[in-house]
Amino acid sequence: MKQLLLLGLLAIFLHARENPFFPSVGEEDLPFTSNDIQNLEPLKRAALSLPPHARVLQKVTVEYKNLDGSIESKSISVNNAVDWHLPIFISQSYVDAVSVLPKEEQADEFSLVGEIAFAKFYENKKSFKIITSDKLLRNFLLADPHRIVMDFQKDATLKSFIKRNPKSIFKTIRVGNHKGYYRVVLELDGAYRYKVETSGNGYKINLF
Repeated sequence: MKQLLLLGLLAIFLHARENPFFPSVGEEDLPFTSNDIQNLEPLKRAALSLPPHARVLQKVTVEYKNLDGSIESKSISVNNAVDWHLPIFISQSYVDAVSVLPKEEQADEFSLVGEIAFAKFYENKKSFKIITSDKLLRNFLLADPHRIVMDFQKDATLKSFIKRNPKSIFKTIRVGNHKGYYRVVLELDGAYRYKVETSGNGYKINLF
């Protein structure tokens, strides 16, 4: 009799769950909700600044925390040109963020930003005009900092010219005299490619 009772108790212990707080075989492990309460402010607007080399926004990825505390992310493809000077906004407001940006200049409006005896310099956003009758001998790009160098043919005595425009893409204009030519250096606010084309009474530089 004692042997039967002992065998019955052994059978009960063999079928007991090792940890009653975890599901047994065949039961579904239900997701749990975190009890971690965080008093976070609602999202209004966040801004992300791009580096100077950025030209195309390929994809936007958002990482978020779920109710159960797990971390996931979602992405959308964009593939649009961007201006790295302007931030990328993320918001849950329907207010148009563009309305708070300063009004841009007219597309064809160039402003005089400096001049020497035989050349005048104009700019408009990513375009720069040099009004001169002198021949452009060569042009090239240097880095650290990024700057466009342009040599114009002329035998003339010229004092060094420096004009700083810290709020402009063309941050600094430098002109120096050399034997048989003078050199115009346009220091840029970041990394760009450029193209030079003749423009009526001078030359036009377009950045991209």
